[in-house]
Amino acid sequence: MFSCFKPSLQVMKKLPTSCIPHPAFLFLLLSISTFSQSLTSYVNPFIGTREMGHTFPGACLPFGFVQLSPDTDTIPYDMDGKYNPPVYRYCAGYQYDDKTIVGFSHTHFNGTGHSDLGDFLIMPTAGPLQLNPGTAAHPEQGYRSAFRHETEKAEPGYYKVHLDDPDVDAELTTTLRCGFHRYTFPKADSARIILDLIHGIYNYDGKVLWAYVRVVNDTLITGYRITSGWGRNRYMYFALAFSKPFDVYGWRNADKPVYRGFWRRFSQYSNFPEMAGKKIRAWFGFSTFKGEQVKLKIGLSAVSMEGAIANLQAEIPGWDFDKIRSEAHENWEKELSRIKIEMPGSRVKGHGSRDTSFYTAFYHVLMNPVVYQDVDGKYRGIDQEIHQAVGFVNYTTFSLWDTYRALHPLLTWLYPQRSGDMVSSMLAHYDQSAEKMLPVWSFHGNEDWCMTGYHSVSVIADAWVKGVRNFDPEQALRACVATSANKYYEGITDYMKLGFVPLERSASAASVTLEYAYDDYAISRFAEAVAEDSASGTLLQMLAGAETSKYLKRSENYKNVLDRRTGFMRPKNADGTFKPAFDPLSTSNQGFIEGNSWNYSFHVPQDIPGLITLMGGDKVFVSRLDSLFTMHLDDKYFAETEDVTRDGLIGNYVHGNEPSHHIPYLYNWTSQPWKTQAMIHKIINSMYKNAVDGLCGNDDCGQMSAWYIFSTLGFYPVCPGTDEYSIGSPCVSKATVSLPNGKTLTIIAKNLSENNIYIKSVTLRGKSLIGLVIHHKDLMEGGLLLFGMSDRH
Repeated sequence: MFSCFKPSLQVMKKLPTSCIPHPAFLFLLLSISTFSQSLTSYVNPFIGTREMGHTFPGACLPFGFVQLSPDTDTIPYDMDGKYNPPVYRYCAGYQYDDKTIVGFSHTHFNGTGHSDLGDFLIMPTAGPLQLNPGTAAHPEQGYRSAFRHETEKAEPGYYKVHLDDPDVDAELTTTLRCGFHRYTFPKADSARIILDLIHGIYNYDGKVLWAYVRVVNDTLITGYRITSGWGRNRYMYFALAFSKPFDVYGWRNADKPVYRGFWRRFSQYSNFPEMAGKKIRAWFGFSTFKGEQVKLKIGLSAVSMEGAIANLQAEIPGWDFDKIRSEAHENWEKELSRIKIEMPGSRVKGHGSRDTSFYTAFYHVLMNPVVYQDVDGKYRGIDQEIHQAVGFVNYTTFSLWDTYRALHPLLTWLYPQRSGDMVSSMLAHYDQSAEKMLPVWSFHGNEDWCMTGYHSVSVIADAWVKGVRNFDPEQALRACVATSANKYYEGITDYMKLGFVPLERSASAASVTLEYAYDDYAISRFAEAVAEDSASGTLLQMLAGAETSKYLKRSENYKNVLDRRTGFMRPKNADGTFKPAFDPLSTSNQGFIEGNSWNYSFHVPQDIPGLITLMGGDKVFVSRLDSLFTMHLDDKYFAETEDVTRDGLIGNYVHGNEPSHHIPYLYNWTSQPWKTQAMIHKIINSMYKNAVDGLCGNDDCGQMSAWYIFSTLGFYPVCPGTDEYSIGSPCVSKATVSLPNGKTLTIIAKNLSENNIYIKSVTLRGKSLIGLVIHHKDLMEGGLLLFGMSDRH
């Protein structure tokens, strides 16, 4: 099916319509000819929308709070009071194989393995009024509609689909805080807009604590809802404007409250200007002529309805949909143009365009974290109070267990100002936290405590050691120290006393110990850098100096869960004995979170030489790595772990989940670094496809994609919190990186080909690199990074 497809922009411009690939496998060329030569045309938002990727195809801006996308089903979080496993597929609201669209909601997560959001679902209808969504098996029983993929178009900042049942064309675009809808209706006397305030992702009965809608006039409504899900106390306000006045409106409350008060004197459910309850679905009706376009624009705010109106007025003051779409395109084009690449081959068999894989990964990287403040700088804090961001832009959606590894280092490299603002957002979170903790996994003014470790400290340390200076180092250091000693958090008291987290305190005791030890190393590097930057004799210099040695010592705690007899990391009981019944292959109930001991035994990025020695030296270590990548892992060993599937495995190595992402680079510390170079190409060519099932695991707020970006360019941050990147093997013939300081880094892989994947030389600005490490400050000076490639290792 790829016979007529070429990645060249010049060739694409000349493609006949019949040669445009289906969106299931390749990106769709944009309908506006002026967009045809843009980097955004290489982005395929459908990558990862089937099964494990958990991505969505809808519209958003880089770091945009509003992420407006279709939701294709209403799978509940629970069935009969128990977790309902099929809901996992709907973490982003959209599954490519579904045949119906329920509607378009305004908030989503990209690539997560748990979920929430799906706020303020809107659906255009025509015909009899139905105020329930129906089911996938019987869509005619509700307001959902059938659709066909051949009518879908998706590009950065824009989404379009034809809804078959109401015969409506739906188009979506966004600004940072607002969504813009354009619906082209048929001739209809009973056209309607459904506004569903019950709908949500990972929904369950009772998730909406309260909802309210106020009809201001016949073209403006405002409202809010409060939900308790993954974010247990989440407020969201909206202001929704119509380009066409509605003639009639109404609502239903699916809840049956015992107390109705004296509101019962009104006929509330038809043309009454206030709606309130826990299960509200509203409708707004008008007649349309064939081809009439009805536009809706909606502003969101976590602060107030007034804030939502202000956001809407500031970002979409008029009704020019195409102008907002064009601005979204230009915004994405600007950001994607920071890296311009040339690939040695246009396609990998069965995987489509390499260029599309790269720019779609970059696109996914830039979706999170998101700006979380109104246009006036106000935001709802973790204490549920309203705060004013002063001197920084406030961000949210910190999936830190995933993103500290590569996504945040990538943002620190390309967006140091944003990176510093994200650190300031974390520090504001700490100040507002009742527990006095930096974020663990936070979004929308809520800490959800998902996953393990205190990886905010890694992001802070990595930013500081790489020269980011737009946050307060003393405040940050004190927050890191307090977080790492927090008595409320998983096993920290025991960890400080025993040097490990015992199984009695955590079912993930071994992996938690390893993560704490790494985080402690990050604190030590941060403290050391702050001490070096501080004036001699100052309180900050003395504080930082004292913490450096303490946390460097704590970073060696990984040794306490290494079974020297077997060479595997293994959880311990509080009395110091190892877990007796232990299987290093199993991902279930063995003391590790979302992984097994085989993979976690290599999770010591802070002391790789020390780990090699403890495991028996170079020969033994290489043999263990080789075994990891070549052995067979039976399905039974990960059958109970949602986040690990066969698609993400190379041998027993799990690329489909984050804890293993640094492992391919560990050969660099051995006598056989060429194996890193071979493995990078194997992963790039087998785990990332230009297809709807093109991701081998959850994208996890861009971490999976950030690994791809770094590794394609030829280096990777094995140990965030240091200024070092480990050399891999470039998968681009040439890359031009526009650095934030105005300089340009040009990466050339000379003689790179399908067989020439091994590095015979590396020079930066004409000087040979010493070892297989490149330093951040050297990258930031720009110039030519030249790899000499060969078919021999």
